[in-house]
Amino acid sequence: MRMPHERIPVALFERRLPAMTDDIGRLVRTESPSADLAAVARSAEAVAATAAPYLGTGPELITLDGRTHLRWRLGSGPRRLLLLGHHDTVWPIGSLDTHPFTVLDGVLRGPGCFDMKAGLVMAFHAIAALGAAAAAGTTLLITGDEEIGSPSSRELIESEAAGCAAALVLEASADGGALKTERKGVSLYEILVGGRAAHAGLEPHRGVNAGIETAHQILAVAALSDPGSGTTVTPTRVTAGTTTNTVPAHSRFSVDVRVRDAAEQTRVDTALHRLRPVLDGATVEVTGGPNRPPLPHSASDALYRRAARLAGELGLDPLTAAAVGGASDGNFTAGAGVPTLDGLGAVGGGAHAADEHVAVIELPRRTALLAALIADLLADDPRTARDSGTATTGGSTR
Repeated sequence: MRMPHERIPVALFERRLPAMTDDIGRLVRTESPSADLAAVARSAEAVAATAAPYLGTGPELITLDGRTHLRWRLGSGPRRLLLLGHHDTVWPIGSLDTHPFTVLDGVLRGPGCFDMKAGLVMAFHAIAALGAAAAAGTTLLITGDEEIGSPSSRELIESEAAGCAAALVLEASADGGALKTERKGVSLYEILVGGRAAHAGLEPHRGVNAGIETAHQILAVAALSDPGSGTTVTPTRVTAGTTTNTVPAHSRFSVDVRVRDAAEQTRVDTALHRLRPVLDGATVEVTGGPNRPPLPHSASDALYRRAARLAGELGLDPLTAAAVGGASDGNFTAGAGVPTLDGLGAVGGGAHAADEHVAVIELPRRTALLAALIADLLADDPRTARDSGTATTGGSTR
């Protein structure tokens, strides 16, 4: 068993690099768009098969609402550390035809490589290098619906996080390799507007124009943004009407809300549910609500400082941190009061975009950091871990 102070050198993972890129290629070539349940199931099988040589055991395959998730509980005894990732992507079947998996001039490309299949492979190799005994107490949870808001896996994530000293999220890094120490909370809404149809040329006055009512409501919704607090309230997709010569009787629009703290999430939610029609005879119905709580800086600060210390011990470049608007499953663990550090996966860019890529040279470095962080956290006395190296986050107040 490797002692906690014996850091696994970057050179070991440099020797593993060909295997790591091969493993990433295997997962990338198994396309897994979130909405395609059969594809996600096939991807889960590929993830399980890829991990088996490194973890020494197969996962529990957990199917919830038709979506396949994977869970490894390493060792016996209490769960002390949660490693969290997802294997679904935003890329539709057939994306490999236009964005094939390639490794060229130090850049790895392919749909889902950065977000976040490389992060999964990093976890497999980090655990393998530590050895089963050193990783005991770790749960590795890989979900299959993160890209659509984790509708089936949220309770599973929160359940697995309960009682853990920390959650490490294998999502890709922010720009320049920065760890993600703050994420905004997300709320999602659909606003349904009702009116009354009429002929637009003969008797428009007999109608109640749902499109005009929607315009009023969109302006009211957008006004809920608060740039000073970092709150964005953005009307997005809008539909209205049936034909060009009919006063629209129905309309709907979607709203995307991003907030830094729970108070703002509550303020906006309350205001949206209090929307009332402006036009006589119109109706307004609001559905939806908070999807993910914020991941505040307080949830990650102690873990980030620990990671920065370990990076120095490994001879890596100094770490940087970033606050980002996008959310992840780490929002759920932070919202449950578990110290959470995100962005520990691949360094690269282009998530969800045509230039999605991973910097190959960074894979060994970041995997060494991940292994060191796992070992360091598990070396804590479980009776004091949450009070010292991984301070609690006050989740009950968020």
